[in-house]
Amino acid sequence: MDAARTGVQRLFDTLAGTYDQVGVDFFLPVAAGLVDALDPAPGEQALVMGCGRGADVVPLARAVGGTGRVLALDLSPAMVEQCRKVLAQAELDNVEVRQGDAQEPDLDEPPFDVIVSSLVLFFLPDPQAALATWLGLLRPGGRLGVATFRGRDPFLEVAHEVFEPYLPPGLLGARTTGAKGPFASDAGMTGLLRAAGFVDVQSVASTVSPVFRDVEHWYEFSMSVGMRQYWLAVPPKARARVRAEVFARVSQLATRDGTIQLPFGVRYSLGRRPR
Repeated sequence: MDAARTGVQRLFDTLAGTYDQVGVDFFLPVAAGLVDALDPAPGEQALVMGCGRGADVVPLARAVGGTGRVLALDLSPAMVEQCRKVLAQAELDNVEVRQGDAQEPDLDEPPFDVIVSSLVLFFLPDPQAALATWLGLLRPGGRLGVATFRGRDPFLEVAHEVFEPYLPPGLLGARTTGAKGPFASDAGMTGLLRAAGFVDVQSVASTVSPVFRDVEHWYEFSMSVGMRQYWLAVPPKARARVRAEVFARVSQLATRDGTIQLPFGVRYSLGRRPR
């Protein structure tokens, strides 16, 4: 595994305990919308690439039912364990969760009917190569659904200029910022899926609007998701100043009651393997 993927694994091992656990309704509605867009049927065989704590696994497992099966992969061993706990609490026994690399999944399984990947593709070193690999895991006519941000991530947009002087090239790239390239537009994502071999490709736009109690709650959320690496990229001697500047910018978004709502544009990119 290369250094970039090792870094992603370590990041999400660190985040696993608080990821999607700070009282912000974000990952669940994004994943639920993706599963709804794919419309899985009872009895289907499904694969989840980058399952996290199971935001997309739970609705997918319920949709395919007892006669269906879900295999969920995540690069982070800590996330795998958290996902297993969530599934046990939900009393879902038609799911297997494994540690696995979405970029190069090592699978010896029958072809799947559905592949789901929510807010994962932009973390991969070579998204188009990953999509081409995923195509080969589907049966003819099988369906893919990928969730990405529609344009630049507004959660980062509000503070990106403050962090920018401290960020390494990997965090400034077009893939991770969504500023340009395939992740910046519907046409770009459509082209990415088509180049990987998918047909009947379409993009479905949606919006998720998480609400934060105040700036501190916003900060707590930011430390529980991938944005944590932005904070950690700032040298210790500059962190107090950067935090003050970021908090000032976020405070400007507060409503009269002090809450902060940030609409996130979400894109569901859908495609099929040719028959």
